[in-house]
Amino acid sequence: MQRIAALLLTAVVLFPVTTLAQTRKRTTSRASRSSAAPKGSNAQHDGARRVADQIKVLTRFIYLLGGVAKGLEGVDDAARRNEASPAIIEQAAKNKATVRNSIQSVREGLDKLEIDFRATPELQRYYIKLAGVAAGAANAEDQAAANQFDKAGRTLLDVVNHLTDVLLEMR
Repeated sequence: MQRIAALLLTAVVLFPVTTLAQTRKRTTSRASRSSAAPKGSNAQHDGARRVADQIKVLTRFIYLLGGVAKGLEGVDDAARRNEASPAIIEQAAKNKATVRNSIQSVREGLDKLEIDFRATPELQRYYIKLAGVAAGAANAEDQAAANQFDKAGRTLLDVVNHLTDVLLEMR
């Protein structure tokens, strides 16, 4: 059992979750637009791109979180049976903190997205659909704080669905 726990912890360490949250900025080349395009469409296009970027970040994060959550559950089970070494338990605690910080970073990014949509006149009509995604991420953050990582991942899936609905509305 200790080999399995050590293997799972190695997998967790090899896939650092914090880099997936909101730390990477994407730059895309922009096609030149004619000056005849209305200003609102540029804001709408940029808003849709930002929603799509959040969906990409979240889906990759959730994919990795699934494996990490299973590994952390395995370590917790081994710890309850006194089969895990103190070093494994300590590493698991660090990994849990990393996951919690990553979910917090995701929530902060979604908060910013909501604020930007509310503050941009061309995007305000989509804000109604977007409202609540940061609250969903906050719920996931609370679940992770309670060591319910699988449940937090499922909550983040609901956030992705919500963001997808917004993106469909914007097209």
